[in-house]
Amino acid sequence: MSDQKIAPSFSRLAQNTRGDKVIWAIVLILTMMSLLVVYSSTGTLAYKLSKSTESYLFKQVVFIIIGVVLIYFAHLVNYTIYSRVALILYLVSIPLLLYTLVFGSSINEANRWIKLPIINLTFQTSDMAKLALFMYLGRQLSRKQPVIKDFKKGFIPLIVPVLVTCALIAPANLSTALLTGATSLLLMFIGRVSMKHIGLVIGITAIPIIILIGIAAGYYDKAEGKSKPLPSILTKGRIETWIRRVQNFMYADKTETAYQIQQSKIAIAKGKWVGLGPGNSEARNFLPHPYSDFIYAIIIEEYGLIGGAFVLFIYLAFLFRCIRIFKRCPYAFGAFLALGLSFTLVIQAMANMAVNVNLFPVTGVTLPLVSMGGSSFLFTCIAIGIILSVARNVEQIEGKLSTVAENDENAESEDER
Repeated sequence: MSDQKIAPSFSRLAQNTRGDKVIWAIVLILTMMSLLVVYSSTGTLAYKLSKSTESYLFKQVVFIIIGVVLIYFAHLVNYTIYSRVALILYLVSIPLLLYTLVFGSSINEANRWIKLPIINLTFQTSDMAKLALFMYLGRQLSRKQPVIKDFKKGFIPLIVPVLVTCALIAPANLSTALLTGATSLLLMFIGRVSMKHIGLVIGITAIPIIILIGIAAGYYDKAEGKSKPLPSILTKGRIETWIRRVQNFMYADKTETAYQIQQSKIAIAKGKWVGLGPGNSEARNFLPHPYSDFIYAIIIEEYGLIGGAFVLFIYLAFLFRCIRIFKRCPYAFGAFLALGLSFTLVIQAMANMAVNVNLFPVTGVTLPLVSMGGSSFLFTCIAIGIILSVARNVEQIEGKLSTVAENDENAESEDER
């Protein structure tokens, strides 16, 4: 194909690409950083599995290409169509979560994944469930505005889907369930749901969390600096893991600190202000999951506190641009959709970074668009594509309004002549 034929193709592609240009730039920056850090942090994994580091780099490039394609096509769809499919997608996500709990693949002692046949790719159903929930929640918030303060007509139709989704995610991934629930309540607050109703949910949810913290404190020997043996009833499922993680966070200054927290702190301490430089991480050889859960520690080690602060700024800039879309969107569903999806991505990013710097107990959440590719990466891209779809629609409306205003001004000037 000649250069003359390729040029118009790229031109048409550029013309069809709309939405917030800053968000497109943020996607580009984070994916480029992902390539650098994933390539640097997968050396030990490649050695253990007798693979080359370049194979993981190539895999990440493929995920990024697929992700950008998903963003592009998702942003071309009129966002009102997402309102029509929100209920169907939510209803599909519930049996998928149930299936995952019973028959899901067990990785790191948690049934969070479904293994897809033929392509042999593990699919984390909670990622789809979160996307479906926030699409459905945005739809319900926009429809229930006239009765939003009413408990039965306004609040119950909103909170029931949230509780069902979080309850099905929690047994395998408590941290994701809590973050999803918190994001949903924040979106409800912005959607003018009564504070009494939100406070009631927070109060009820706080009870098991306080009990968990109490058990963690009660079964820790401060004098010995280690955990006490737990009764058999507390060792079932993921309960013991939750208790140990809370203990590791509460007593991080004691002798028996979680290994990954120790290595994460070492990585951050080595990074100092400007870091060791790209590809020079030492903690990647000791830190568990340096390419996913603890990738932010590798970023700070290689690029310093300045690099870590830059990543934080990028996510805050993404949130700011999404809030701007929320304010400009003339229709409630688009506004709530953009805000809900942006909140869940940014809160997930903040949780990941907080874990890496030991401000939050260890969780299994990844750093959006930066951690090594998987189903989470692809669903993040779909969410960003939907946000850009809302932004694209806002631009089209504002463009039509500005055209009408210009025509009116021209007509007035002609009349004056």
